[in-house]
Amino acid sequence: MKLNGRGISRGIADGEVLLCETPVSFLGGVIPSTGKLADPLFKGSSIKGRVFAFPRGKGSTVGSYVMLEMKRAGTLPAAIINASAEPIVATGAVLSGVPLVDGIDLALLLDGDRCVVDGSEGTVELPDVQEVHVVSCFLHHGDEVLILKRSDKVGTFQGHWAAVSGYIEDGETPDQTARREIREELSLEDPELVRSIAPALVRDGNTIWVIHPFLFRTTERKVTIDWEHTEYRWALPAEMAELETVPGLESVYRSLLS
Repeated sequence: MKLNGRGISRGIADGEVLLCETPVSFLGGVIPSTGKLADPLFKGSSIKGRVFAFPRGKGSTVGSYVMLEMKRAGTLPAAIINASAEPIVATGAVLSGVPLVDGIDLALLLDGDRCVVDGSEGTVELPDVQEVHVVSCFLHHGDEVLILKRSDKVGTFQGHWAAVSGYIEDGETPDQTARREIREELSLEDPELVRSIAPALVRDGNTIWVIHPFLFRTTERKVTIDWEHTEYRWALPAEMAELETVPGLESVYRSLLS
């Protein structure tokens, strides 16, 4: 799986991800002589030779020179990934020769992931993570949305609530897959397409689901479900939060409405 971001500091490096979910200051937040993180939550973990992923930098501009000190000590990270790079870390990465890519959704990374960071191309490759394209089709009837409970005969997320969904097959467009799945799963023909938007990416284990969202409207309240589901219900959108759903279901639905 290859994630596209923005190259800030050129170069290519690989290593295991060390993921930090809060902004980092290299001044006071990292011990330059060892590369260890000062925050006790990390229990002495070192960024030396790791792909250090964190949202953004913070603190004093001296942090850039801390990275130069780490270069002399041989304790630099192999590469840096940011959600949004700011000048302190960007300058330090360029001066110390550490590849840096930003514009990456850190929710798609897991601590310990093996990855390759290309600061020249602005990409982050995850060799052990597979990319799977699926559609997720929400149907409106009035103010309610259709959700379906997945049976124990399907390959993933048995017993979870979901929208009409399915794998995009070779030679199919997402729109064709969406309409095919609605016919197969609900025996509905040609509901009205209200909206489709750019895919959403959701991480689950070693899979990143590339979800192509669709919103349809139907006048048919009664549907006939196939073997992939055990039951269905027309629910108010707020009720999704109370159910055990497939990953990202509510956020993908909300994105269709925004």
